[in-house]
Amino acid sequence: KVKNKNMTKSPAFQLFTFVVGALFLRFILEQFIDEKYSFFIRIGAVIFILAFGTFFVLKRTAKIIEETTGVLSHRTKLAGGMLQSLGTAFPDMVLGVTAALISLRVASTDYSLAINYAIIAAATTFGSNIYNIGHAVWCVYRQNLANAKNKSILMFPYIKKLGTVIPLSQHKVKPSLKEFDTSIDILNVLTILTAVVAITMVLFGRVSNAPNEMNSDLYQLIRPVGIVIFLLCIFSLYYFRKSKKEESRVAEQEEKDYYSQKSTPIIFVHLFFSGVAILFAAETMVNAVKVFSDLTGLPFVLTGVFAGIIGCLGEMIVIHNFTINPKGRLGDAIVGVSMDNIVTTMGAAIVAIMGGIFLGGNALILIFVIILALNTTLIWQISKLKNFFLPP
Repeated sequence: KVKNKNMTKSPAFQLFTFVVGALFLRFILEQFIDEKYSFFIRIGAVIFILAFGTFFVLKRTAKIIEETTGVLSHRTKLAGGMLQSLGTAFPDMVLGVTAALISLRVASTDYSLAINYAIIAAATTFGSNIYNIGHAVWCVYRQNLANAKNKSILMFPYIKKLGTVIPLSQHKVKPSLKEFDTSIDILNVLTILTAVVAITMVLFGRVSNAPNEMNSDLYQLIRPVGIVIFLLCIFSLYYFRKSKKEESRVAEQEEKDYYSQKSTPIIFVHLFFSGVAILFAAETMVNAVKVFSDLTGLPFVLTGVFAGIIGCLGEMIVIHNFTINPKGRLGDAIVGVSMDNIVTTMGAAIVAIMGGIFLGGNALILIFVIILALNTTLIWQISKLKNFFLPP
């Protein structure tokens, strides 16, 4: 019995169940959102797909990706935040790219439907940046508050189950100042990239043949700009690729990790099948989001932004856990959040290169203004956090 129990807890066995679960969503449950079924069956199937896909497949698969990239960081000396972001940003990117692929697939037969999927693609990729940065702002703010009061506080007032934030003075291992500097640099780069995307969409991407049902102007991130943004994201990831953590701390954190005992090829196999699970789950969830818009009459941009939180849960969980667990990894998590949004922006660029990313005028303004404001707020909170390390 003990052997069977340990086997079910094995990441390899868990990954197998995630892949099976994703295939179940894609090839069995997705059939029940078809128009031939009643409203209640379809809405029930949509809710189950989104819940099962989020909490069973995406969330837990992102956890495996997080753990494998942590070991790879130790072995390759690459920044843990960068490798972490490649794992946790993958669901965001896949959801956006999947929506774009569906958009391109139906473009020749139903242009209005193609635009709706393209709006979902844009709102998912950029909307996830709002959740990531917004939650990071809250986590760092609570850490700053605990430092200022020099006592432990709840991560969320009155909710004990979501963890307690301990002052940095009580941490046995503290984050590196270089990690905070790197996160601020990356956030500045992200702010510039986001501004470039918004400006070029307005200046060069206005769509003249927008569908009649659009209540505002429609803008596209055009392919040449998408190529430039993609190259800038690749350069940014390469520039910030080096780890800023002390090697002794990395070795101490990874020594008891499951994947630290596995060979590098095995780790890559697990990463591959994690991607397979996310891919099948993502396609089903994007279709479910589209059906949810049809059934409820909600604008596609709103359901797309809602889908964004599905993809970024992994990164939100990472910085949340690294804040309430004082193991010196808060700096790594902040770098990861910043890098995550660079990777997500790269995903948006890939969608633009494919020709499937659009936003209405009002949504374009709101999404990008919120992202830029949150980036600035996070830089402010990180700067306050750095003050803890300075002499009084």
